[in-house]
Amino acid sequence: MTTPAADPAAPVPDVPTPPAGRSPAPLPGTPAPAPGPATRRRISGAVWFALAIVYVVWGSTYLGIRVVVETMPPFLSAGARFVVAGVVLAALLAWRHGPAVLKVTRPQLASAALVGLLLLLGGNGLVVLAETSVPSGLAALLVAVVPAWVVLLRTAAGERPGLGAYTGVLLGLAGLAVLTLPGLSGDVRIGGVLTVIAATVMWSAGSFSSSRIPMPKNPFTASAYEMVAGGLGCLALGLVRGEQRGLDPGAFSARSWTAFAYLVLFGSLIAFTAYAWLLQSAPLSLVATYAYVNPVVAVALGALLLDEALTWPIALGGAVVVAGVCLIVSTERRPERTERRN
Repeated sequence: MTTPAADPAAPVPDVPTPPAGRSPAPLPGTPAPAPGPATRRRISGAVWFALAIVYVVWGSTYLGIRVVVETMPPFLSAGARFVVAGVVLAALLAWRHGPAVLKVTRPQLASAALVGLLLLLGGNGLVVLAETSVPSGLAALLVAVVPAWVVLLRTAAGERPGLGAYTGVLLGLAGLAVLTLPGLSGDVRIGGVLTVIAATVMWSAGSFSSSRIPMPKNPFTASAYEMVAGGLGCLALGLVRGEQRGLDPGAFSARSWTAFAYLVLFGSLIAFTAYAWLLQSAPLSLVATYAYVNPVVAVALGALLLDEALTWPIALGGAVVVAGVCLIVSTERRPERTERRN
């Protein structure tokens, strides 16, 4: 799962808004900002390049997390990553725009902290914990069901996303059932699978709430506070779990350190910046395709680089989940196209 990123209407990959992000990334099924002039222009090479960064980098974060937790404690490593990324982002913002860019009201700060805890402690943190026993590709496929939860949350709030979105939810949940049935997905602990599912619910709640509470106006500023708050939450939980006992940084492998640095620099900063720029420069319907491309990238990388098994139930369940997300995204595209014609 990505880190928070700039989402004018909700969180990103953290950004993620997301996958380290998401306020966090606007996920398919969440209210989206109205398309700007960029949606009427021909899509430029810069847009495709930025989109490729989001596709590949966020898709690879699941692999990175899996490598990090080989020798590093899950919550302490996640907390350190988010705090470092948040502080670096805040410093870059202050350097580029002046310290005033970080000024927020108390309600805005409280909202950003809440969203950060939901996304990064509850969402990303639980995924990190789960990947100590769940393959990175399977984790990514389970996380792909997030848009379906968002649609259900919108329904509970009185919205009516439409028949296509509900059909996508049913497909997503059917795929989720295939992925979680005991014995079908190979030698995977059901506790880890359920932890990922809990993470998707928390991530969805953070994404959904971010557009309904007073957030900082600058999405980059919001993401910086989210990452720091979520990171501190992960560190606190890691200490409560006793992850510091017997901790020996000298025992951390070089590949875990490399993956950690990759997640901070590429997952939380570069991909986040690319995603935030895309939100202002490309059609939201195009940007939202990361939701079903990232799992495919994650599964491919897990199989190629970590030799993770790709069984037929994982392939089938993943395909059904991705199909459901595609349907939800395509349903969200229609209002944009109608508005464009008007």
